[in-house]
Amino acid sequence: MLLATILIPIPDRDFDPTETAVPWKMLTSHGHTVYFATPDGRPGQADERMLSGRGLGILKHLLMADVNGRRAYAEMSTVQAFQHPLCYADAKPEAFEGLLLPGGHAPGMRPYLESSVLQALVASMFQTNKMVGAICHGVLLVARSRAADGHSVLFGKTTTALTRQMEITAWALTGLWLGRYYRTYPTFVQDEVSKALANPADFITGPISIFRDSPSKPDLGFAVRDGQYLSARWPGDAHRFAREFATMLL
Repeated sequence: MLLATILIPIPDRDFDPTETAVPWKMLTSHGHTVYFATPDGRPGQADERMLSGRGLGILKHLLMADVNGRRAYAEMSTVQAFQHPLCYADAKPEAFEGLLLPGGHAPGMRPYLESSVLQALVASMFQTNKMVGAICHGVLLVARSRAADGHSVLFGKTTTALTRQMEITAWALTGLWLGRYYRTYPTFVQDEVSKALANPADFITGPISIFRDSPSKPDLGFAVRDGQYLSARWPGDAHRFAREFATMLL
């Protein structure tokens, strides 16, 4: 097996702990080197509500990170690479064989999803046919990245992302007291991503998911691979997503 160097960019706050830490744990357990990058080179902080369940009420155990995600995050947050990330501007595409883009939905995600520096990095990775994985809102960052012809790098690709149904459900269940916490943008993730594709049918929603996957049951998750690009929908796909990304490195 060839060992690879992977970059995981994150915002300075509000990223999803499961979507970040589960792939990190999988990749490092296989011997790959993982670097992190943040806007200013300071350690990022995951969405506190996803770690504590604060404000989620009786839905706490359904919506917050599960024990696998929390344990992986606790481990990841102590390592040197996480404590001393690169700056976005210093993360050069030629230094990495792969790029992994976690999601998250709270307001602190916006600078990451809207970063022109990261969009250029994504475009370069696609242009050089390197491996790119994106989960949940991370797919928005990919969809917003432009190839030389002006199209999204996802034009002509198949993908999944946070589905409209998943986003509506989380918002409907919590909107009364959390407002738009689960609505990062007025446009649903699925709708924006679909507009970037060559055909709306290239967006694959996958099966209805009630249960999260786990280290012992990764097949409960769902992911879509198209060449060197891999996508998934939500934290409940994180183990399947991580396993398939690791397989792409073989």
